[in-house]
Amino acid sequence: MNSFGRLFRVHIFGESHGKVVGINIDGCPPGIPIHSDDFVKDLDRRRAGDKGTTSRKEDDIPLIQSGVFNGFTTGTPINIVFNNKDTQSQDYEEIRKFPRPGHADFVASKKFNGFEDYRGGGHFSGRLTVCLVAAGVIAKKVLSHHFINHKIEINSKLISVAGNCDIEKGIQLAVEANDSVGGIVECVVDGLPVGLGEPFFDSVESLLSHAVFSIPAVRGIEFGLGFAAAKMFGSDHNDAFIDSQGRTKTNNSGGISGGLTNGNQLIYRIAVKPTSSTPQKQDSLNIKNDKIESFIVKGRHDLCIALRIPPVLESITAMVIADQLLI
Repeated sequence: MNSFGRLFRVHIFGESHGKVVGINIDGCPPGIPIHSDDFVKDLDRRRAGDKGTTSRKEDDIPLIQSGVFNGFTTGTPINIVFNNKDTQSQDYEEIRKFPRPGHADFVASKKFNGFEDYRGGGHFSGRLTVCLVAAGVIAKKVLSHHFINHKIEINSKLISVAGNCDIEKGIQLAVEANDSVGGIVECVVDGLPVGLGEPFFDSVESLLSHAVFSIPAVRGIEFGLGFAAAKMFGSDHNDAFIDSQGRTKTNNSGGISGGLTNGNQLIYRIAVKPTSSTPQKQDSLNIKNDKIESFIVKGRHDLCIALRIPPVLESITAMVIADQLLI
């Protein structure tokens, strides 16, 4: 449900316009140095403010409630919360009449019998990704201090917006059209040992995919050449070994063989859909009178949510890898 991981286990909670959102992290080894400054870089990368992002401005100050003492993890559960201060809940009253196309409004209302917190998307909101980033910061610290022999590096970047490799041009397209656009984010991991992953259902691809689809707006994932492999001959797609350490001439598989890491660079990409809350007028069902009517989504939203995904993708990748290494 709201938990993920076996040994490095996270539990997420909160709603977009509730008092706080937060994360519980269990299974973190003791003695890992943790300071508030450790969170600044990744939280700033996720923060809104650039062209194409929402005007909602939150402090995103991580308030560590437990699990850290005198600057080090204690080995007990770590609880981190973030206050929600810049909310405009009145903008979402209209949702009770017009469930937003592309959002969870309609299905959430049915699943929870109308008791869900619908403001700002509630528990389904991208606001909760701030919690994933916080968990990722802890996971990265575990990788760098608890598994020092591996020197694992995780880097994600936005590689296209609206089908355009020039990010600025893609964003400008959204601005000019007064509409939202999607993008592609790539994640690269260096320094992984051979053999991470557990056959059959806990392959590395399975675990990463499971975690990736917890990020709101993700619609697809591919490893290595991904879907392009369907157009190739096997002799062209196969990665030939060049040494006894498992290095290969090519890396079409993206660093994974048989569901296990093979020691090469792990590479995968995700497709992020256009933000569902587009500024454009839409026709949809008014559930109060059962008629199709025009409406405009109110509130503050990103024109391209993919802009803020890279640090989130790094974080869930770190969570999965930390969990597998601890196993």
